[in-house]
Amino acid sequence: MQQAMTSGPLTGDGPFTKRASALLTEILGAQHSLLTTSCTHALDMTALLLDLEPGDEVIVPSFTFCSTANAYALRGAVPVFVDCRPDTLNLDERQVEAAVTPRTKAIVVVHYAGVAVEMDAIEAIARKHDLVVIEDNAHGIGGTYRGRKLGSIGAMATQSFHETKNVQCGEGGALIFNDDTYFERAEIIREKGTNRGQFFRGMVDKYRWIDIGSSYLPSDLLAAFLTAQLEHFTDIQRRRMHIWDSYHQRLATWAVEHEVAQPTVPDDREHPAHLYYLLLPDLDSRQGMLKHLLGHGVLGTFHYQPLHVAPAGVKFGRTGPDGCPVTEDVADRLLRLPLYGGMTEADIDLVISAVESFQPRG
Repeated sequence: MQQAMTSGPLTGDGPFTKRASALLTEILGAQHSLLTTSCTHALDMTALLLDLEPGDEVIVPSFTFCSTANAYALRGAVPVFVDCRPDTLNLDERQVEAAVTPRTKAIVVVHYAGVAVEMDAIEAIARKHDLVVIEDNAHGIGGTYRGRKLGSIGAMATQSFHETKNVQCGEGGALIFNDDTYFERAEIIREKGTNRGQFFRGMVDKYRWIDIGSSYLPSDLLAAFLTAQLEHFTDIQRRRMHIWDSYHQRLATWAVEHEVAQPTVPDDREHPAHLYYLLLPDLDSRQGMLKHLLGHGVLGTFHYQPLHVAPAGVKFGRTGPDGCPVTEDVADRLLRLPLYGGMTEADIDLVISAVESFQPRG
């Protein structure tokens, strides 16, 4: 960051932006990466690249952050909410095809906790109905599905570098491309609708307003912070995986005794230890455990609330034909434990001890 501050302009697409993009593309095994100011803005760009019109539909999970749906609602499209699986908490691929209509343009998947969605089934549905698959990979950097890196599967993917993510720069994101169809136009949209990037590469003699767009470039100072994170990605992941494994192994007996579900990770995929959650028997148990943990100096938290019943979800979207009962259920029972790279062994012991001293209601 000191080098960025002393070497020249701090505007976007500087040397550290290019370095971070190259590192990210390599980590994900993707074709191209464009840094953005947030994952939300990367999702907004996918909506622009799809040329969505009012009334078009995009299938999304109800169990996700609002940005996943908001990006498409902003373009006048209808987010169609589909339920999650009860095991991985991912978009239930068995319910997706029933939600497809002649207005459907895309399927957006979210790899919850970095555990991959059933992508083979999703891709098969997309091919059958000529739909674009987009990965909201906010949780997934470092994860795999049947040997394929998350973020390298859909035509486009979005990445988050919010401070809560494995790799972060406070606020930031990226739009990932695995299909050259979208890349050139995405560069223009990200640069306020101009071909400024082509101008600086000597491809045109002046840059002009070419398309709709906005300012989605992060400062090169943020990119410098992110570059350091990406350069130490292996070390970051090693520490996070140790914490995740400690929770999973040491809480296994307690979880079975109290009918608490731990995360499900199928054998054909690897997760990046983005978060660790427990599914308590009911809402009262979850709320009781949150209070219990806080009393022991541990900050647990719940997670996503169902989008299909949120005020904006009701106003701008619709629910698929099978409803979202699993989403409503798990949203009430899920509790996340602290997981960040700076945790010490004493911190891990404290969390586990606090969890084990809680008796859920049966």
